[in-house]
Amino acid sequence: MIREETEIAVVGGGLVGTSVAWGLARLGKRVTVLDEGDNAYRASRGNFALVWVQSKGLGMAPYAAWTVRSSNAWARLASSLNDETGIEVAHQRPGGLTLSLSDAEHERRVAQMQRLHNQSDMIRYPYEVLDHAQTGKLLPDIGPQVAGSIYCPLDGHVNSLKLFRALHAALAARGGSYRPNRPVETITSSSGAFVLSGPWGELAASKIVLAAGIGNARLGPQVGLNAPVRPQRGQIIVTEKARSFLPYPLVTVRQTDEGGVMIGDSVEETGFENVVTLPVIASMADRAVRMFPMLAGLNVVRTWSALRVMSQDGFPIYDQSVTHPGAFLATCHSGVTLAPNHAFDIATQIAAGRLADDLFPYSARRFHVPQAA
Repeated sequence: MIREETEIAVVGGGLVGTSVAWGLARLGKRVTVLDEGDNAYRASRGNFALVWVQSKGLGMAPYAAWTVRSSNAWARLASSLNDETGIEVAHQRPGGLTLSLSDAEHERRVAQMQRLHNQSDMIRYPYEVLDHAQTGKLLPDIGPQVAGSIYCPLDGHVNSLKLFRALHAALAARGGSYRPNRPVETITSSSGAFVLSGPWGELAASKIVLAAGIGNARLGPQVGLNAPVRPQRGQIIVTEKARSFLPYPLVTVRQTDEGGVMIGDSVEETGFENVVTLPVIASMADRAVRMFPMLAGLNVVRTWSALRVMSQDGFPIYDQSVTHPGAFLATCHSGVTLAPNHAFDIATQIAAGRLADDLFPYSARRFHVPQAA
């Protein structure tokens, strides 16, 4: 049986895990990432590559500030990865829009933004409510059914495949170890050390970070951590390359740096079923064509689905174990947007051995507050 040792073991090689692992390696920590195989339910496969601020934080105002912090740090992340790997991740921050296809939908979105910004302790950031004509000045190719939009200058997007590659390359350059096909079945601890085991062997570590997405629900309780997460399916359409027509990312439609158009407007509670379904794909395509009629003339080159990692309230879970000091957990469904925070903030705190007090709202203990009689 293989027996290895490391300083910090990160379970999960997706965007969250590799962001944290690279951040730890930057601090001089000896890091080993244990990743499952290609049969894993990888949320990273289905990300839409947005760096998104508007609409984040309704019901948890601190999350809005956390998201703004990460958006502001994205240029630093992109520059650092480029310096270390030579990989340009195509980060752009032109601002982003949310389009509505009826007056009623537009009114609902505006009211939602007002509720978001009316929360106590809400960070103030700019956004504009635009009518059809104002939206058309930014996006001349919109269709007549577009009633209006909401624009936020803090939004942007990246090339997520290049981001994923850059994180792994940067981790390797910093001396980090990536171990694929090593699913973790059990975690035990004794005398301040952890042993992670699977059919491949064992890895001993002084600290562990659980960043295994949906797998955190199973692994967390083994080290005194709670991760009440569930899978949520999202489906994506990608078209052939088109002329440049979409200079701003939308929450459901974006043109990549390579010219293809991504369409993603699916939120489905289907358990662990991650197949593509024609009715949903057709509905997404119809809505996108109503926004931009020129899309009707493009060929679809591929479609796929993946499972988001969703907590009970939709917000991230960052936690540290009381019963097993040195065990940490990080899970969210915004691995692209929050990558800078994970690399620069979460990693620094884990290296120091303690999460900051301002992350307490993200502890899973929030789900166990006794209800008033």
